[in-house]
Amino acid sequence: MDSFREKFIEEANELILLLEEALITLEDEPENKKQIHEIFRIMHTLKGSGAMFGFNNISNFAHNLENLYETVKEGKINVSHKLINITLRAVDQIKLLLDDKIDKQTLENIEEITEEVLKISDTENSTIEVDNSNIKKKNTKKLSTYYIKFVPNKDICKNGTNPLYLIDELVSLGKAKAFASLENIPNLHELDEKDCLITWSIFLATDNSKEVIEDVFIFVIDESIIEIQQLANNDLFLSDKFNNKLVEYNKDSNKIELNEIIEIIEEETEGKVENKDEDKSKDKDENKEKNLNSIEISNKLDFVEQNTKKEIVQEDNIEKKISSIRVSSSKIDKLINLASELITAQARLDLFTENEKNADLFAISESIEKLTRQLRDNVFEISLVPLKSIQTKFKRLIRDLSSEFNKEIEFIAEGTETELDKNIIESISDPLLHIFRNSIDHGIEDKETRIAKNKNKKGKITLKAYYSGSEVHIKISDDGKGIDTKEIMNTAIKKGIIKADDELKRKDILNLMFLPGFSTATKITKISGRGIGMDVVKQKISEIRGNVSIDSKIDEGTSITIKLPLSLSIIDGLLTKIDNSQFIFPVSVIDKIYYVSKKELSKAFNNVITLNEVQYPFLNLRSEFNKLDNTPDLQQVIVVKYGNKKMGLVVDEVLKEYQAVLKPLGKYYKAQKYFSGASILGDGSVALMIDTNKIIETYTLN
Repeated sequence: MDSFREKFIEEANELILLLEEALITLEDEPENKKQIHEIFRIMHTLKGSGAMFGFNNISNFAHNLENLYETVKEGKINVSHKLINITLRAVDQIKLLLDDKIDKQTLENIEEITEEVLKISDTENSTIEVDNSNIKKKNTKKLSTYYIKFVPNKDICKNGTNPLYLIDELVSLGKAKAFASLENIPNLHELDEKDCLITWSIFLATDNSKEVIEDVFIFVIDESIIEIQQLANNDLFLSDKFNNKLVEYNKDSNKIELNEIIEIIEEETEGKVENKDEDKSKDKDENKEKNLNSIEISNKLDFVEQNTKKEIVQEDNIEKKISSIRVSSSKIDKLINLASELITAQARLDLFTENEKNADLFAISESIEKLTRQLRDNVFEISLVPLKSIQTKFKRLIRDLSSEFNKEIEFIAEGTETELDKNIIESISDPLLHIFRNSIDHGIEDKETRIAKNKNKKGKITLKAYYSGSEVHIKISDDGKGIDTKEIMNTAIKKGIIKADDELKRKDILNLMFLPGFSTATKITKISGRGIGMDVVKQKISEIRGNVSIDSKIDEGTSITIKLPLSLSIIDGLLTKIDNSQFIFPVSVIDKIYYVSKKELSKAFNNVITLNEVQYPFLNLRSEFNKLDNTPDLQQVIVVKYGNKKMGLVVDEVLKEYQAVLKPLGKYYKAQKYFSGASILGDGSVALMIDTNKIIETYTLN
């Protein structure tokens, strides 16, 4: 059952994301019927599924919200800022209930929100009648009575469905009486305790439509026989004869006869005045026959409708199975690990093949290498997730904070279909949220200030994502007041970070913002201003082999660009050698490779060398790694891209192109900054992956 609860939690979290997206859209488009129906549908699903899997708090909470949005759907309540606010607050509480974070404060919040929801619902569902000095509420909703026959498939319990939860949900729709039939239960020695052999007959008086009743069975419609008939347009539970008949059925539920109920209905509606006239009696019999025929036809239509719905659902299911399947994140991780192991084994096979000098073995190895590469690319694609999967978080944050700070802010997202490794998506969510907070708190001005500056009173924050080679760039821009570099310099001087006579380039001044504890804010708010944040943003981005840069102009705004690799685990690399050690360069950063003699390098002035008539600054990694002995006469310069510049890194020898499976270096090497991971080679030795950006930054600063 725990696995089914986990599945429900996973699906509920996805529904909540859709719910927040729909609510934010509805706030901007209050007449959007599609979003209203979507919200109602999600509330209904949370209610039904929550009850089915034992999340009764969520089910009850969602039930009240479902009723509220049914009223909105019927056009009796207008969409307002207040309505969206209370619903979003409710969504926050549902998140806590899903995480099982039920404390006193949560319960108080739920109680408060429930009262508010009921208050809004009652405004429409009740009318106020003035009777002398007394005020009396009168429910204006009309009840109808339904008969529901529920025959579940005997295997229904084996997939985690508890039919009793469905009966409970039906009962929650109004007044109900359920009868369980045990006639299909065999003798004890023939009984399989996992089979569901009970059928139910339910009489339900409710103000909900037949469609709402059908929705209770939405997850079991394919594996159950479900018949729903409307018996009367009133509440039969108010009839003594009907209740007496239910008492009889309670003694033997197998004796339930709808004809008897029809007779009672007719007596209640037509037979109150005794009529002995034969013609009228004949008419009555004819009417009775018509009614029974009508019900019979209705039953047949219902049966046809049910079968049609089943066929449609089955067709939909088939289509869904073809278009997409749900796979757990852990299985994707396992698949990536297996692909990684296969690539490592492939490297061993390559080495063995080289040593054996066997043509047949070489052909086999080459064929397996092609398949391995295709498998790697497919696994890599499977692990990609679009950026829009976390977009709703940003919208919600900007919506809530702009309201809190009384600022009007428009959020524009472009290129959110851009895909990234799922582990990168998980890692960048918090840094991006922090950047948005800073933009709202310190970047975008209030309405009065913007108007005084001849700006649009509504500020703008833009998120733009796009591919750039083997990287993904995410740029967050605002049109706020920008960052004053003089303020940064003054703060840095006061903190002793720089001296008063230091001359820094504009870019270097802005980069001071990423130092721990650095802040120019004169006022500390509850979301920013303590100087804790941008350094963590940089650290988090660096941990996933990305980098972050900042640019800003006074009164024009600030933009922060994050550059990220597409994947963290498997990359195309270039295997190189320095002394007796092997190192890997990411192919994506390499521009060109040149041979260069030891003599040319020794004559280079200020570490600048001319290659093919172009001057490049270079770093001799042999020297930087203190490998000063046995330098070969001929070395190679790998020209790599560093931002919009290029720089040479000198190695002893370029060995070959190599599919590198990156492994973390572990906590003991966490402090080093030059290598982003390690890869196990075919002979079992280890090659370190060089982080070209960091190694260039480190040695050029020194």
